[in-house]
Amino acid sequence: MYTHILLPTDGSALSERAIDHGIALAKALHASVTGVTVSLPLSALSMEAFAIANVSEDYRKQMAATAEKHLDVVRKAAAAAGVACDVVHVEGPHPYQGIIDTARAKGCDVIVMASHGRRGLSAIVLGSETVKVLTHSTIPVVVCR
Repeated sequence: MYTHILLPTDGSALSERAIDHGIALAKALHASVTGVTVSLPLSALSMEAFAIANVSEDYRKQMAATAEKHLDVVRKAAAAAGVACDVVHVEGPHPYQGIIDTARAKGCDVIVMASHGRRGLSAIVLGSETVKVLTHSTIPVVVCR
């Protein structure tokens, strides 16, 4: 059925539950997983030119440390289950696109990700990365609540 599962994470408790589900699915199917987290680039629109270099470097270091922390959850869960695992940190302005691009680049045949449970007007106004992945992905997406 599935041989390579993409597990996006933003470090939230909901994404950790989706990781657990994806790892269990991978173990049952003898599949591998790739964990991915997407960091937003630093916007320099309102910054003075001299401040950009220092703030940008500090921001990159912080985002790399945060990404490593999020991806370590995937690594540890996969290792505990005996599932082959790779991880990717992507930077981009649209997390949903980073997720979809990573799925394509890594040859994943399903994405298992969390729903953030927005309902009603907030779901319409705010949207969610999950909805955007569902809308734009050409591969199956399993949404965990």
